Amino acid sequence: MNKWMKKGMAVTLAGAMVLGLAACGSKGGGASDGHLVFQIWDQGQKAGMEAMAEAYMEEHEDVTIEVQAVGWDEYWTKLEASATSNSMPDIFWMHSNQIYKYADNGILADCSEIVDAADYSEVSVANATGSDGKLYGVPKDKDIVGLLYNKELFDAAKVSYPDDTWTWDDLESASQKIYDETGKYGYMAYSHDQIGYWNFVYQNGGKILNEDGTQAEYTEAATSDAIEYYVGLQGNDWCPTQEQFANTGAAEMFFSGEGAMYYAGNWDLINLCTTYEDMNGKWDVAALPKCPDPAEGDGRASISNSVSYATAAKGKNKDLAMDFLKFLGSEEAQKIQGESGAAIPAYNGLEEAWVTSFADKGCELTLENLIGEFDYSVKYVNNPSRPSWEPKVEQTMLDIYAGTVSVDEGIEKIQSLVTEAMEE
Repeated sequence: MNKWMKKGMAVTLAGAMVLGLAACGSKGGGASDGHLVFQIWDQGQKAGMEAMAEAYMEEHEDVTIEVQAVGWDEYWTKLEASATSNSMPDIFWMHSNQIYKYADNGILADCSEIVDAADYSEVSVANATGSDGKLYGVPKDKDIVGLLYNKELFDAAKVSYPDDTWTWDDLESASQKIYDETGKYGYMAYSHDQIGYWNFVYQNGGKILNEDGTQAEYTEAATSDAIEYYVGLQGNDWCPTQEQFANTGAAEMFFSGEGAMYYAGNWDLINLCTTYEDMNGKWDVAALPKCPDPAEGDGRASISNSVSYATAAKGKNKDLAMDFLKFLGSEEAQKIQGESGAAIPAYNGLEEAWVTSFADKGCELTLENLIGEFDYSVKYVNNPSRPSWEPKVEQTMLDIYAGTVSVDEGIEKIQSLVTEAMEE
């Protein structure tokens, strides 16, 4: 499971973090020692981050930058512990799930003066912004969700490959034919928000939260209908159950030839290319199928999220860290990141750097299909109380799948859970 799919970490009382900063404030603000620790949560992107660090160090010979990559869970445990003792890494990634928690409690440095928002995608800027409207990170990347499909299974079933005319109906009919002709699964609809039902909700004209994130909209007809549709896909013989997914992930099924389609984020693609090198040329990626009869809109949507680079408000190397942050947000550095293949740069106009990186690595994918989705992308759902309600919503969705609660009852419960979390 990748960095974006591992969510639901427990929320520590914000007050404890603030008190920790206050108690240890004397440790911060000292003179820089010229050595920066740059912490990330994805080993697959380490080479790209090191390439940017090398470019900076070439122009600053008295600076050394050490990139440390740890696992997702360990990353947040260590970051929270270091926040309470004011011993945070000099530079670190900040996820949109956690931006409010860290920014609103004074833990992150204000980056507003080193970021020209016009240079980056709106999603990337929004995800680096705190509740007060200030930027507490430098936009790093932007992501999108696509439909991965196994060409061999499509060919065996004599089904045409997905294209931009596909709707949910085509997704179902292709899945059924593939199952009938090959005995393999069609579309594998696993329980997930960003890479699952959220896309269907927004394609149907629904919303998870209202525009300013102050109200849950799960019980609105367009939202609840889409959730019911997505959950109902599991009832087809061509879709595995959530119990099966718990034992074998969709990616594993897909690359072992047991399933023909699943949704994945672009951040997974470079690792999939290298991990399943023998499958090169046998699979591809398409834009998400659209809703055939949306309650509102044209039926197209794909959830887009992003990460930002951040530093501590009271770090001992703050001045140097801020200068490195400014470089990380530059066109030069963002192009280096794109060319590594790890992520689509947040910097406008550099998408092609990411696209061409795959050809350089011998991976044959039609990535232009994903880039085109940014024209109708939807910002990742988030608000300050998300760390509280998200794991409860995830569990309730699993309860719906398991049949321990009906779809209608589950949606009502989710609506209440999110509303209560926001009120608290």
